[in-house]
Amino acid sequence: MKPAFRKEYLDFAALTAQLRAWAEAYPDLVRLESIGQTAAGRDLWVLTIGPEPERTRPAVWVDGNMHASELCGSSVALAIAEDVIGLHTEPAAEVHGLPAHVRERLREVLFHVLPRMSPDGAEEVLKTGRYVRSVPRDERPNRNHARWLSQDVDGDGTALILRQRDPGGEFVESRDVPGLMVERALEDGGPYYKVYPEGVIENFDGATIPTPSFLSDNQTDLNRNFPFQWYPEHEQIGAGSYPMSEPESRAVVDYTSRRPHLYAWLNLHTFGGVFIRPLGDKPDAKMDQEDLAVFRQIASWGEGHAGYPTVSGFEEFIYEPEKPIRGDLTEYAYHQRGCIAYVCELWDLFEQVGLEKKKRFVDRYTQLDRADMVKIARWDAEHNAGRVLRPWRKWNHPQLGEVEVGGLDPRVGLWNPPFERIDEVCRGQAAVFLRVAALAPSVQFTEVRATEIESGLYRLDISVENHGYLATHGLASARKLDWNEPLVAEIETEGCALANPREARQPVGHLDGWGRGRFEGFAALYYMRSRGNTGSRSLTWMLRGRGRAVVKIGSCRTGWIRRDVAIG
Repeated sequence: MKPAFRKEYLDFAALTAQLRAWAEAYPDLVRLESIGQTAAGRDLWVLTIGPEPERTRPAVWVDGNMHASELCGSSVALAIAEDVIGLHTEPAAEVHGLPAHVRERLREVLFHVLPRMSPDGAEEVLKTGRYVRSVPRDERPNRNHARWLSQDVDGDGTALILRQRDPGGEFVESRDVPGLMVERALEDGGPYYKVYPEGVIENFDGATIPTPSFLSDNQTDLNRNFPFQWYPEHEQIGAGSYPMSEPESRAVVDYTSRRPHLYAWLNLHTFGGVFIRPLGDKPDAKMDQEDLAVFRQIASWGEGHAGYPTVSGFEEFIYEPEKPIRGDLTEYAYHQRGCIAYVCELWDLFEQVGLEKKKRFVDRYTQLDRADMVKIARWDAEHNAGRVLRPWRKWNHPQLGEVEVGGLDPRVGLWNPPFERIDEVCRGQAAVFLRVAALAPSVQFTEVRATEIESGLYRLDISVENHGYLATHGLASARKLDWNEPLVAEIETEGCALANPREARQPVGHLDGWGRGRFEGFAALYYMRSRGNTGSRSLTWMLRGRGRAVVKIGSCRTGWIRRDVAIG
């Protein structure tokens, strides 16, 4: 039987109950912790999955629902968590077509899952239908102007939209689908309508109706509030008062910046059906080409297992030409945390409806003609139980007079997949991300040998190799980060002693992985060549006397491996 999160969207209480149930059922495998609280006092839950959660080792991060209406992000994050728990509790079970050696590799990786970054906002959306970009609060001091406040005005329990007849209106009702509002054309004879959010106008002067904004009554877009290349509000709408001004973004940065062993980061959004990768501020020609090759490999999995294309954030997902999005979470994760970081916009509505592809993916959201709108409306009726288009209801608005309320509820079907399709979306995304997680480096001892050279003098030879796909530094571009330290070897002795005490610490350096990405060029039919043995190192110590040596190799980036060796 499917768990609830694979067939409905959970409120905060139900989400918390699911997380606690896992932590209680698998105490040796699952740890639940709150990394902070929202302004309304809700916990920001992070689920850590893997034995010995405090032991530093290669790890990955998943977060969802940083935008309040994008509820399916929580569903997918929970589904990934469930699949990873299953990798440990049912090691022989089939998981998304992964062979046994990959499943074994994944059991060595630590998973951190934050299923809901904006629990306050999500609760508003779930319970009231009100649109909230991220967090339902507004601390801006400049409020002495007219603005829309979204709220239920007709007492039906939801805040949707309203329409009012107006000769200057930009909308008309579709002739093909009753109730559907479409953009007015020159040939339309009316009636014409203005369309506003359901709500009231604060500081209304009785005559002037303000133009609505998606941030009219909620200040900050969390995905503009992260520290990398943060720009102030007058240059980046939704930026917040200052970088990490919100407890949600602050908690995420504080938690992840103390975990340099994160190698991959999945940031879950809706909707569109697309993966968005770096760079967010430059074209691919300016990107590290080794990084780009790795992202091409991930793109092939995205297309093959989820059916979504992968696009450059700068080249296909900025809203205004040459104006990158600033303060973005995945830019922080990629540039500052050195992660394979990308966004997934879940739910490929455009493909489901059969709409034409555009040159830039982002244009699919805005370049919709009447025929496209009608297709979406008919899809809603035929495949979504009519959840999106809602009947209009006449109402006497306290400020505007006669209006009609209702019209559109985009929560299930537009912003998020229909309930019946949640599990399908979850399975596709888990199949992709588990493969990404399996790219993490894997440092292992391959030879440990103590040999007596002469009476009482021993030579200890140790070889270490990285058997993972990624290098120990992660992506090529991450190597330059100050905290991304190379591996070192440390030895402690008991009963015996180093012939040269200065050799107690030896540099190992970073070790390459076996992966090179996709179409990097090394595997061309006409000139196949491998790297040298750049993924391995050999170390030697001379010791006097019999006893025991403990060798540790690692760094803050990879964690540490340890081997006890008998000497003599």
